[in-house]
Amino acid sequence: MNLHDYDDWLAPLATALGAALVGIVAYAILRPIARRLSRHAPVAGAVNHQLDRPLRFLLPLIAVQVALEGVPDDLPHVDGVRQLVSVLLIAAFTGAAIAAVRGVADAVAVLHPQDVADNLEARRVLTQTRVLARIAIGIAIFAGLAFVLMTFPRARQFGTSLLASAGLSALVIGLAAKSVFGNLLAGLQIALSQPIRIDDVLIVQGEWGRVEEITSTYVVLKIWDERRLVIPLQWFIDNPFQNWTRTSSQIIGSVFFWVDYTTDLAPLRAEATRLAQGSKDHDGRVCLLQVVDTSERAMQLRLIVSSPSAGQNWDLRCLLREGLIALMQREHPDALPRIRAEMHEPAGGHGDRGELEARIAGRRTDGGPAQVNNDTGLTSLVAPTGGVVPPSEPPR
Repeated sequence: MNLHDYDDWLAPLATALGAALVGIVAYAILRPIARRLSRHAPVAGAVNHQLDRPLRFLLPLIAVQVALEGVPDDLPHVDGVRQLVSVLLIAAFTGAAIAAVRGVADAVAVLHPQDVADNLEARRVLTQTRVLARIAIGIAIFAGLAFVLMTFPRARQFGTSLLASAGLSALVIGLAAKSVFGNLLAGLQIALSQPIRIDDVLIVQGEWGRVEEITSTYVVLKIWDERRLVIPLQWFIDNPFQNWTRTSSQIIGSVFFWVDYTTDLAPLRAEATRLAQGSKDHDGRVCLLQVVDTSERAMQLRLIVSSPSAGQNWDLRCLLREGLIALMQREHPDALPRIRAEMHEPAGGHGDRGELEARIAGRRTDGGPAQVNNDTGLTSLVAPTGGVVPPSEPPR
């Protein structure tokens, strides 16, 4: 290969470098202007911030692509260079599309903050935005890969052959990727119907936690003890679960006690009301103490209290439980459950006891004089032998 064959590339190469430099200068000039114009627009500002890095490559590549259109077709390897620039340009466009989607999602998150008292609407919008943004990013990546493959002639022929056998291919791919497509469709269904949202409080398989993240295929549930439970999206479509914040974050919790039947409930009600009203975790809606069950030994009390959120209700219930237990220990110790037993004297018990004491003292119970055993010299209880038959022959 002779290097002189590439002398014709000097002018196109210089043109391409000049075009790239023009693109860089255009980026340097347009970026401050775009930032200033979008300063008071949250959506445009977030999109501009995300597009900052992709535009650094996109504008110079567009300029180079325009410059290469004027290069003669008979230059050595000009087709390969054009294809390389086209692939890089498609990748840059794909990156810019992904950045724009992320910018819109960030702007929606800023416009709907979650750190407010009633964040139900914010969580609903945020859940839809995140799920739809991930779907849009997936579509952008898939489209970018498709456009890149279309730049290769052999890839286009491969795509044509696939389209010719589209029926069988679709069947095979559908069976192989059933779970993947199922999760994607479940994600779209969750984004539209929203049975769960970001920061919702769920009970899943006995675990209490908050929805930390919703991806296109699974949900991350943050358990109260900092563990993470990863659940496929399809599971939420096929199985029942508890959502404590479906329509509102307000919740009512219960505290149960077993107390004795002699317990006076008025002091307990007064103490529960005092503790609830003095706590910042009580919203003032419900504070009620009732007898809900009885047994042969005690009665069961249920104290229900309301709070603005599930976490606050947990703390409030613990406070009331500890406070009422302390009150019963301090002022009403008889309120704790007790086991009762009643002792009865059997019929004739006193007469039997008197007879036993008289026999031990050597007195007859029939009123006659006690007999003396001549062999032993002891006072017999009922007979000369003391109730024992003597042997037939005296001992030797």
